[in-house]
Amino acid sequence: MIQLVKKLDIKSFDGVIRCVSEDMSHEKIGNLTLSTLKEKGVFEGKVGETYAMTTSEHGNFQEIILVGIGNEATFSTSKLRKGLGEAYKQLKSKKVKAIGVYTEAILSVCSMDKKIARVLGEVFIMSAYAFDDYKTDKKPSTIERIEIEGSEMDQVAFDEGKILGEANVFSRHLTNMPANVMTPEKLSLLAKEHLDQTDIEVEIKGLNEIEALGMHAFLAVAKASTNTPKLIVMRYMGNPSSDQRIAYVGKGLTYDSGGLSVKPTASMLNMKDDMGGASAVIAAMGAIGKLKPKVNIIAIVAACENMISGNSYKPGDIIQSMGGKSIFIGNTDAEGRLTLIDAVTYAIEKENATFVLDIATLTGAAIHCLGSEAAPVVSNNDDFYAHVEKAFEKADERIWRMPIFDEYKALVKHEQADLTNSAGSPGTITAGIFIGEFVKDVPWVHIDIAGTAFIEKAVGAFSKGGTGSGARALVYLAKKMSK
Repeated sequence: MIQLVKKLDIKSFDGVIRCVSEDMSHEKIGNLTLSTLKEKGVFEGKVGETYAMTTSEHGNFQEIILVGIGNEATFSTSKLRKGLGEAYKQLKSKKVKAIGVYTEAILSVCSMDKKIARVLGEVFIMSAYAFDDYKTDKKPSTIERIEIEGSEMDQVAFDEGKILGEANVFSRHLTNMPANVMTPEKLSLLAKEHLDQTDIEVEIKGLNEIEALGMHAFLAVAKASTNTPKLIVMRYMGNPSSDQRIAYVGKGLTYDSGGLSVKPTASMLNMKDDMGGASAVIAAMGAIGKLKPKVNIIAIVAACENMISGNSYKPGDIIQSMGGKSIFIGNTDAEGRLTLIDAVTYAIEKENATFVLDIATLTGAAIHCLGSEAAPVVSNNDDFYAHVEKAFEKADERIWRMPIFDEYKALVKHEQADLTNSAGSPGTITAGIFIGEFVKDVPWVHIDIAGTAFIEKAVGAFSKGGTGSGARALVYLAKKMSK
């Protein structure tokens, strides 16, 4: 459906996307020039800007969307992705069947041909997705093919971009599925099914095995639900001769009521997205399995629900952990960190992880820190953090490192137990430090995607709902760590 071609046959498309730079003032666009559009104040070619017009040139009725790419100083791939996503959605609403995409102007403002090729491979797959599985009156898209003129584009990078786009969409779809369907068991089955055609080994551990491992903190969170927990372990050994093993640990709360520290109704509505970290690592593993980087990745998800029953863990309880430290429960709604510490301990002790990255919709405080534009990060290792930062930059996703002061470390201690799961403000940092208590000396990065994993309004290549935050970046990290 989506392919890179050397030359477009303009007459064969009823929808056209044309990239336009600010410097193309006198070039004809239909029967107009960019300077004319600028004079009218309707389109200036600024990066990410779009403008729709209809023509009947070449004897063919066409819907044309102009996408601004700015100039050498203002161009950015994230804004290009947003503009192309908006253009696709406009053409979809006009019920076109075939879209031709003219991209030659991009290389006049940007020399990053491989990165551009990846963006073009990703963006239309990402833009086409909408969560409508439960709509009885859903209308299928009329779009049958998309051809992109890019004779100078890198085909390998373009094909990689399509795999990354598919990973993003799969992550979003897992996050969007309702919690009555997306139980821990369902998540484990979908992970196994997704990775079935790759070289990735998938092991699903049930309740008895989790108990045998001594994952007491994970089990404390899970025990109130009638849906039993699952420990999902995915192993990709792309470099078996190497002792390096990178663990991706994703928070897998398929639903979070808050437990006995119950959330208000409005705060529960989107708690199906509390497994955004799990969806990111599962989707990333699918792409890694296809791209086959020379690296060893172990992905781990401790999947469960945080519910309410007579069996619930309670504020004031003191529980144990697989890592051996006791924990005072100050709030049962600070549950994600409890599942993560046992998953991290498992990664280090049982899978011999030499690097650990955990990714989680962990704290509402993350939204207060950085809003929805970036994810706060806590790390104990400058070099590993630098690799992670570059991987997120490559995916056009923002992260920002938080400080770890001794005063913050003291907040996670408790007079009745080794640690407390509710250390107070600054909540994003203390939650990260709490997890850090279990990583020992292993290089570690914690990413809190509470603000970036879900959006309330469609924008650019993203529909309302899950964003797939982190999924593509984790693939880039795997490739980077293989070098």
